[in-house]
Amino acid sequence: MDELAIADRRRLRRKLSFWRWAAAIVLLCAGFALFAFSGLGETRERARDHVARVTITGVIQDDRELVERLEKIADSNSAKALIVTISSPGGTTYGGEVIYRAIRKVAAKKPVVSDLRTLAASAGYMIALAGDRIVAGETSITGSIGVIFQYPQIRELMDKLGVSLESIKSRPLKAEPSPFHPPSDEARAMIQRMINDSYDWFVDLVAERRNLSRPEAFALADGRIFTGRQALEYKLVDEIGGDDEIRAFLAERKVSADLPVVDWRAASGTFSFGLAGFASDLLKILGYEAFPAMNGFEKLGGDKLFLDGLLSVWQVEGQ
Repeated sequence: MDELAIADRRRLRRKLSFWRWAAAIVLLCAGFALFAFSGLGETRERARDHVARVTITGVIQDDRELVERLEKIADSNSAKALIVTISSPGGTTYGGEVIYRAIRKVAAKKPVVSDLRTLAASAGYMIALAGDRIVAGETSITGSIGVIFQYPQIRELMDKLGVSLESIKSRPLKAEPSPFHPPSDEARAMIQRMINDSYDWFVDLVAERRNLSRPEAFALADGRIFTGRQALEYKLVDEIGGDDEIRAFLAERKVSADLPVVDWRAASGTFSFGLAGFASDLLKILGYEAFPAMNGFEKLGGDKLFLDGLLSVWQVEGQ
């Protein structure tokens, strides 16, 4: 290739690089403008009278951001009521307890409705108990009132690999139960007492909030799940329905049906409004395929792989 052709290729690359960067800057400015406009829009919506709505999905954990959001709703003079939409199989008992108490603080100031969607079981149902009214679909899945503690047992695998673990402990119950050996009778009894204590708290909560006697609540707290229709029969929910029934209840509580429903969403801890994916695509536009890890940014902040503590969660066996 002669020097003239090489010079032409270099000029072409410089032009292409210029237009790539120009397109990137335009897209980036548009993205930030959209972000700023959306933020201002949410602020304006929350400033006028409205019905606040919080959506709780996925595995329930100790969620400080959600608690702070609920506190803001409780203190907001513009939020005349709260709808808590729940789509969750449950999660940690402590996570459910903290969110339950935060919702009850809102209910002390304004009406709260729990809206059970496809699945609101275990700690999801625990949260629903905080509402003044529980509305479910006819085929919603709820219930699974109970507590579970699970841990893996890998002793046989270690034996096959020829690996052993020795430990020296201050007392026999330290770091028990362990995945490296079967639990002793004392360790099993310790965990069972802890589970029973959390379970008793959950059952008492159901009895108190659903106006059931403790024997009635205990009979329903055997871990089984219910459809919305069955839950209504057993007095675990108040009504079968959806948006219309929710607004009708709020109207009974002097909350105007003309008020808009405004979603109080979580502020993203990373890039907002999908800007992580946008940044990844931007690098591809610029021709920098050497940064595939950018695609992983969108997954940051998702559910943890492991949950600490006792669980109140419904799951299909083996999942």
